[in-house]
Amino acid sequence: MKFEQIVKNITGISCPIFGISWNPPKTEIQSAKEIIIYLEARRVLYIPSEMEVPEHCIMSVIEIKNFLTNQMMNINQNSELYKYVSAMRKSCNKFLCKCDLKRQDVIDFGGSWGHWASWYFAAALGEMRGVFGVMVLQIASCYGLNVEDDLASIMPNYEKDLECEVNE
Repeated sequence: MKFEQIVKNITGISCPIFGISWNPPKTEIQSAKEIIIYLEARRVLYIPSEMEVPEHCIMSVIEIKNFLTNQMMNINQNSELYKYVSAMRKSCNKFLCKCDLKRQDVIDFGGSWGHWASWYFAAALGEMRGVFGVMVLQIASCYGLNVEDDLASIMPNYEKDLECEVNE
């Protein structure tokens, strides 16, 4: 660890008997694990879209985006994890642009999933979930992390892997 990093983590110095208090920086694997655990609890990423309330989804995506932004502040900008988290945050922004709370036609389509706005919402949600699925797969494979089945359902080839287990 470089001196600058050590100094940045010092939280206090005590006297007359010399002592230093400090917070060690989180490792990338700890950050990756926190991100996966957080995302596992976000049902907007995996519950069938017809069961979701658009306004609640938008609020949840805003929370996810804020969480990812906070995580990025503690991750090395040159790391793979930073790139994966950045891609997820960009995906949140894209979803939020498409489903802006000011666009009542997209948010409130009267509960009719046949209305054009429901297709627009479902497509935006599906696109975001696709990006998250790929990024979660990348994070899990790079850092050797397990992913709960609900979140894993948005990862590429998840159903194919499930079929292999059933056929065995």
